[in-house]
Amino acid sequence: MKAAVLVFPGSNCDRDLAVALRNSGADVTMVWHKETTLPDGLDVIAVPGGFSYGDYLRCGAIAANSPITQALKVHVERGGYAFGICNGFQVLTEAGLLPGALLRNAGLKYICKTTPLQVATTDSAYTSFYTKDQVIGVPIAHHDGNFTADQSTLDMLDAEDRVAFRYASNPNGSSHDIAGILSANRRVLGMMPHPERAFEAAHGNEDGKGFFASLVSAVVPA
Repeated sequence: MKAAVLVFPGSNCDRDLAVALRNSGADVTMVWHKETTLPDGLDVIAVPGGFSYGDYLRCGAIAANSPITQALKVHVERGGYAFGICNGFQVLTEAGLLPGALLRNAGLKYICKTTPLQVATTDSAYTSFYTKDQVIGVPIAHHDGNFTADQSTLDMLDAEDRVAFRYASNPNGSSHDIAGILSANRRVLGMMPHPERAFEAAHGNEDGKGFFASLVSAVVPA
């Protein structure tokens, strides 16, 4: 599996994400935001967490208009896999690749802790190594992680089984306890928690390994 990790000014989880992908068997290239093209033969694009452009304007809004994000859109339109974690989720919504928006946490405070997540579906390239309704521990680290959408969008996500993860204990006020969602073709995922920070024993748990194992298993045969 060939993967690219996009890097914006203010990204701070790009290396962690690259390590998790490489240790899962992926060939990883780091791609700077000013690039206009992506490596040939790419299977997956990962948009990391952090504070792209210092979160000026809105979280992810400037990154969504970077040159490399236009190439990301073309990749997705062609049916390619892509996922965004934390700030990366914000970028995907700002770019119109996923519905909804990430607003300020309901408690108006930055939250950084391991939180229990419920696996809402196993019918995706990102969750197949888990069991439905399994509860895993994955760290969160965000100030603007409150997923919000209008009622028709929330109903659509539920009806189409496009909620990938829900908070077992909602830390930020997200609608329907949503922690991660899928695109209509199920190949694009956005989530606020950080599976790359629960990848090895030194992190405190390895519950995030299933995320990357699922992806590699799904993409390599394809």
